[in-house]
Amino acid sequence: MTNPTACLLIIGNEVLSGRTKDANLQFLGTRLGELGIPLREVRVIPDVPDVIVDTVNAVRARFTYVFTTGGIGPTHDDITAECIARAFGVPWEQHPEAMALMAADYARRDPPVEFNAARQRMATMPRGATLIANPVSVAPGFIIGNVHVMAGVPRIMQGMFEQLAPTLKGGTPVQMRAVHAHGLLEGRIAEELGQIQKRFPAVEIGSYPYYREAGGGVALVAKGTDVAALEAAVAEIAAFVAGLGFEPVSGEPK
Repeated sequence: MTNPTACLLIIGNEVLSGRTKDANLQFLGTRLGELGIPLREVRVIPDVPDVIVDTVNAVRARFTYVFTTGGIGPTHDDITAECIARAFGVPWEQHPEAMALMAADYARRDPPVEFNAARQRMATMPRGATLIANPVSVAPGFIIGNVHVMAGVPRIMQGMFEQLAPTLKGGTPVQMRAVHAHGLLEGRIAEELGQIQKRFPAVEIGSYPYYREAGGGVALVAKGTDVAALEAAVAEIAAFVAGLGFEPVSGEPK
């Protein structure tokens, strides 16, 4: 059975400008892999309506799941929800359940907080959307079709994702094995590593140079859903590295 696939859209001018460092990709890539939903593509796009609409429509047709982060706050540049409504061809309107949830939350605060028009934007969503609970700050994300819309703030996004995760239909978890060798250079292993990859087509093999004060080396990483093939590939990689006179050390370099 082929695993479902996922795409992540990171939405926000602040990420593209370098002002904000995205911290969501690593979390989502890891968690989705654990659920057997490999993340196959990531795009960082600006707060430009036509770009958001066109990108959402392009990727939702290609992937089992689309996840978005960013652009669902209360300010004028938080336009993700209304753009996704456009992408699906439905109205962007106040969501009754989200409105009630947020109104109650603001009312119970001490002192109470006004649930003003700006805050009501966070409860305005495409018609037909279902909510993603937000255990951190209440304002929910939402799902429409195969598109899952979450906050950009890492702590809030992670809270939303963990609420969402049990509802996702995954496949076989993606596992990883790694070995590294100090002093080894990529140019010395490229040809044989390519041959190993051909012998294990179900395993994704990559080489990643690293540099430390004590010297550099190469980390060799294998990923896949077939554990037997994964173990066999890593064993062959380790034997190859040892045959070159280097010590293969299990795991990523420290």
